[in-house]
Amino acid sequence: MFDVQPTLILLFDQLGLNSSESAIEQFIRHHQLAADIELHQASFWTDAQREFLHSHWDKDDEWAIVIDILNEQLHEDAGGMNFSG
Repeated sequence: MFDVQPTLILLFDQLGLNSSESAIEQFIRHHQLAADIELHQASFWTDAQREFLHSHWDKDDEWAIVIDILNEQLHEDAGGMNFSG
């Protein structure tokens, strides 16, 4: 079980990405997704990152909330989100 409530910073750490606030903001700004691209299908994820995102979303566990936040932020330019799982 995960002892700490997941945050966007912890999610970026878990995904092996730079988790500084400025790096997260830059990542989100430069990786906007079209409305028809599901979060876990984005081409910029590695297979391991994709599996982590998809599996925790499907489990609807403690990571799902923060994954949903990332999903919303990466779909801001598309006017909505798309993660049908």
